[in-house]
Amino acid sequence: MSNVIEELYYGNLEPQELTTEITPKLKKKLSALAKKEEELTAMLPEKERELFTNYVNAHNEFSSISNSDCFISGFRLGARFACDMFIKG
Repeated sequence: MSNVIEELYYGNLEPQELTTEITPKLKKKLSALAKKEEELTAMLPEKERELFTNYVNAHNEFSSISNSDCFISGFRLGARFACDMFIKG
């Protein structure tokens, strides 16, 4: 069994690549979201379309940071569970 910390150190383990395939349910929701964004964008005049695009980009950046924070919190919680097993075990 390989040492996961060593694998992470050497760049052989990239947590963001350990995702599963998109489920059909999620794929359907993503498709609906993209369709609504296209419809809304097509309805807007140029100035409002640019504002909406900037909003979508800002939201995506926020979501990316938020997802990263959630991943870090989850990782820390997992590490706390592992430490608790060894310290109190």
